[in-house]
Amino acid sequence: MKRLIIAVLAISIFACQQEPKIDYAILSGKVENSKATAAMLKSADFKTEIAINEDGTFADTLRIPENGFYSLSIGRESTSMYLKKGDNINMALDIKEFDESINYTSEGATENNYLVKKYLNNEAVTKDPAAFYSQDEDTYKKSLSKMASDNLQNLNALENADEAFVATEKNNLVYDEYSMMDRYQNYHRHYAKNPEYEISESFLPEELKAMSFNDSQAYKMSASYRSLAMGKTIKPIYDAIGENHLSTTTDHLKSIKDIKIQALKNDVINSLGGFLVSPGNPNMESLYNFFVSNSTNEDSKKNLTETFEKNKDLIKGKPSPQFVNYENHKGGEMSLTDLKGKYVYVDVWATWCGPCIREIPSLKEVEKKFHNENIEFVSASIDQVKDHDKWVAMVKDKELGGMQLMADNDWKSKFVQDYAIQGIPRFILIDPNGNIVSADAPRPSDPKLVELLEEELKMQP
Repeated sequence: MKRLIIAVLAISIFACQQEPKIDYAILSGKVENSKATAAMLKSADFKTEIAINEDGTFADTLRIPENGFYSLSIGRESTSMYLKKGDNINMALDIKEFDESINYTSEGATENNYLVKKYLNNEAVTKDPAAFYSQDEDTYKKSLSKMASDNLQNLNALENADEAFVATEKNNLVYDEYSMMDRYQNYHRHYAKNPEYEISESFLPEELKAMSFNDSQAYKMSASYRSLAMGKTIKPIYDAIGENHLSTTTDHLKSIKDIKIQALKNDVINSLGGFLVSPGNPNMESLYNFFVSNSTNEDSKKNLTETFEKNKDLIKGKPSPQFVNYENHKGGEMSLTDLKGKYVYVDVWATWCGPCIREIPSLKEVEKKFHNENIEFVSASIDQVKDHDKWVAMVKDKELGGMQLMADNDWKSKFVQDYAIQGIPRFILIDPNGNIVSADAPRPSDPKLVELLEEELKMQP
């Protein structure tokens, strides 16, 4: 009998050892009124696509790396989720009333329905940004305190919620409040139309002033912590770079090496690399090598490498990529080869681009100054076909000078892609032989443009 009991115990232990470890969460549901064919679930170090069927239903087994907060995006809408291994969550939503319609059921619903409630509570408080951020300091603080108090009350009222979620979310509520306090000065300046406004010395909590960003777990779990960390980390770098980013060296970026959170370091590099790895910068190769050696994000490194490889052919003296048969606002079509024999200053812009439009007055002044010189000013719009009439009207209404052209395929135009343009406005200077002077030339509002043109055109200052 004793041997039999031992044998049964051994079998039981073996069975327990063989029981599969649950390292996944199941997410299913239905989205109404959407033509989306996929949803995207991601966190700081995880990303996966979830297929959506024609009837709006979806279901997937998610091999999440850890329990925590994730972002679920469908089209332009997104929501925060909390997923833990072993969850079997069902969600229902209507894309027309995205946040208001989200409802979770089954295992994992408690935490996620709280997150929906939290978002709607915050949205109700901040629904009128002008009124909210125009409040004086004391009133603004009271509004934040009330919002945090309501969210904490809802959190404490949860039944059978995951203990790790509750503990993490309590920290997140503090970071949420800190983040909104941190943004107050800039937002108040804008909405209260008081650009010189400075917060009082006592406005920010001492804990916020003294925050050092070295908590990698908080960076993963809190969007507000990420926002604070990114802002506090990248601002000194921008200050070091100054106004002329085309003179950036690795010395300006040395503080990146000291960032304690690798995910934050990756995000900073991803933010800076796209425009600093520029053919207009003689230090492009050393910057590229610096970014790649300090990043662990393979997607980011791949993008940087693609940009660098393309930009190697865009340095000064290389033949310029061509645009062919772009529509001319004055009629007919125009190609870059039609302008050979002249310098060509190309402004890549669009009617929806605010910074582009803000450059128009300065561009007109530069055009006027160099009106009688051997240079053509070309503005190439990358508006979509559906906005063609808007482009025609804006050129006329704003009395835009120079040569106004419309690219043949907006962002996908070969000229735009060959110049590795990822953001606009972008300015390009080409010499009379069709070779590149600068693939990332100064903006019209930058005095360095006049200096560059005077030097190239050999004008007397």
